[in-house]
Amino acid sequence: MSERFGLGPFLLALAVVAVWGTNFVVIRLGLDALPPLLFATLRFALAAVPLVFVLPRPAVAWRELALYGLFIGVGQFGLLFIAIDGLIAPGLASLVVQMQVVFTLGLVVRSGGERLGGVQVAALVLALAGLGVILGHSGGGATPLGLALVLGAAFSWALGNMVSRRIGRVPMLAFIAWSSLFAVPPLLALALVFEGPARLGSALAAANLPVWGAVVWQSVGNSMFGYGAWGWLLARYPASAVTPMALLVPVFGMGAAAMFLAEPLPGWKLLAAALIIGGLAVNLFGGRVAARLARGRVPTV
Repeated sequence: MSERFGLGPFLLALAVVAVWGTNFVVIRLGLDALPPLLFATLRFALAAVPLVFVLPRPAVAWRELALYGLFIGVGQFGLLFIAIDGLIAPGLASLVVQMQVVFTLGLVVRSGGERLGGVQVAALVLALAGLGVILGHSGGGATPLGLALVLGAAFSWALGNMVSRRIGRVPMLAFIAWSSLFAVPPLLALALVFEGPARLGSALAAANLPVWGAVVWQSVGNSMFGYGAWGWLLARYPASAVTPMALLVPVFGMGAAAMFLAEPLPGWKLLAAALIIGGLAVNLFGGRVAARLARGRVPTV
């Protein structure tokens, strides 16, 4: 594994987090024409169908592929799409969903894989304080139901992370494609039940080029490019160099929502962002900084 995270890899990682962040605006625009569960169905269908005929199935148990597809497809994105469909502002959703880090830590501790240290506790306190600020302003761009749905999406993302921990390093693009197969049937079934065949048919009939562009952005940009490039980076460079770039996802998300959707950025929202992103930063860098300080060295991150 290369230790030098140069300008090229940095720009590639920056492109990934820019796609992931601005994706929340694309979701909002796509939901103007497509019901949320149908939108999610199309997203994962297009991510799966071309690639499973090209990429061999990764050496992973079918059970793990199914669980990841359900957690990420139905749990994370199904709930997220429903929430952004009028229940929470897209920029705020891009921030709240980062609580997946908190949930992942909790699940890891519960499974006995790790124990929380002082750094992790401090990170949790900061992130939860940021969530508390949002809860105190639930009328400012988020309904209680919308906030609960995005927290459910974050928890589902954390469950998907636990699957990733179990399977270890695999070809990420192939894993995303094959696991997406298991997201499509339940999403479609839920769409038929809750959105109805008539609404689905009329939405598909009325879908124009920009709508299909939003679906392609979700599948090709967010899944194929985003997860594929991220997995490529993690396979070649230290995780300590790649992973912190994800802190920029809510920055791009809130910035794009403010720019393209005129989503306001009041002081309380910036404070919540600072607390949550600060908590994530403490979790990523705190242990290394503490170790350097203990050795009497100047910390660099």
